[in-house]
Amino acid sequence: MKLKKWHIWLGFAISAVFLYLAFRKVDFSQVWSYLTHAQWSWVLLGLVFYFIGVWLRAFRWQILLNPLKKLPIPRLFQVVAIGYMGNNVYPARAGELLRAVLLKQKDQISISASLATIVVERLFDALVIMGLVLLNLSQLTALPSAQSYVGAIRAVATWGAVIFLALFALFLALVLFPKPTQKALDWVINHLVIARLRKGISDFLTRFIEGLSSLRSAGETLKVLLFSIAIWTCETGLYWGVMQAMGIQLSFMSLMLINGVVNLVLLIPAAPGGLGTFDAAGKAMLQVFGVGSELALGYTLLLRVALWVPITVLGAVLFVREGFSLTTDVSKLQTEYADASHEPQI
Repeated sequence: MKLKKWHIWLGFAISAVFLYLAFRKVDFSQVWSYLTHAQWSWVLLGLVFYFIGVWLRAFRWQILLNPLKKLPIPRLFQVVAIGYMGNNVYPARAGELLRAVLLKQKDQISISASLATIVVERLFDALVIMGLVLLNLSQLTALPSAQSYVGAIRAVATWGAVIFLALFALFLALVLFPKPTQKALDWVINHLVIARLRKGISDFLTRFIEGLSSLRSAGETLKVLLFSIAIWTCETGLYWGVMQAMGIQLSFMSLMLINGVVNLVLLIPAAPGGLGTFDAAGKAMLQVFGVGSELALGYTLLLRVALWVPITVLGAVLFVREGFSLTTDVSKLQTEYADASHEPQI
């Protein structure tokens, strides 16, 4: 997928708007005071939970990749960490593509097949996030400050759930009835796609379906779902650690709701790392729960540092150890490996 310059500039423009919303009407000396008095030992404990979640992502990915190739957990953990770094540094969540390229380079798994497993990951992540929001939304109905938000959050979460469930149904069709579904999609390709692109798209679809083969077992599918729930619970553990560090008192379920809403907002295209969108959403949700704007912003900034710096530094170190540099053009890298293996470009 060729990323145009205007896509990048649009992302930064959106980030600028959300940064304005996050930082307006705030006493920055008070924010700094909250940050300097934070108990960082709690943040370190939260990071332990967070990295357990990253490790669990490696286990989940192993389940999805097993029909293609059995890969050790430490190798997958490294690639997952590099993917996080890519999402935080490169535009358009290029870390996901980077993961697929690395598996092609070192482990001889086709880009399209590994991308299929990554798409499955994201579908399960989306379902869990929607669940976090919808199951905990009742908390907001009792808060007078949240009345203007509840309807909008419910609408976004409901429509998001409908969209992702529809996508999930398509994937289930590909998983349970691969041949009939591929035949139907081939008919669509042959009738709606220009002739010179048909073979490439059809070949990509074949490899993509191959990457979904792990879900043909109900037991493996259940494992993926349970791992997804555990992953997001561990990530909320970092939200809890930062909360303790800042002296805020909220329930763990409230933090899971905040985590879910923030990740819904992160679907809005913005600069790498959700610059601005993360900050505005985190601050707004804390204010809904009665936290003052300065303390809410301080919490969000500290959480951003904890979420962004350790995994990005680790991913960057591992990426360089793979023989690349941080100036690597990910799209060009993908094109080179796709051409070498005669795969269509994504």
